[in-house]
Amino acid sequence: MKKQKEIGLDFQVDKLTNSIENVVTGDSFARDISIVTLVDLKGITKKNKWQFDWKFEYKQPERGVYKLSPFRIKKSR
Repeated sequence: MKKQKEIGLDFQVDKLTNSIENVVTGDSFARDISIVTLVDLKGITKKNKWQFDWKFEYKQPERGVYKLSPFRIKKSR
């Protein structure tokens, strides 16, 4: 079995909300949660600076991979 390299996360969760919030602008985005498809995975590459191996996770039969699709709803500030 190929050993995967461990990487640290470079983000911090500062609060939990019912939407996706831009902390710089205060913009809030509602989101749809849906299952990732093979079509979705075509645009997710290391070239696009993704460090997480979405394709590996997708291929694991015991796991479900979901995506958040935001759309702008309001400015909270």
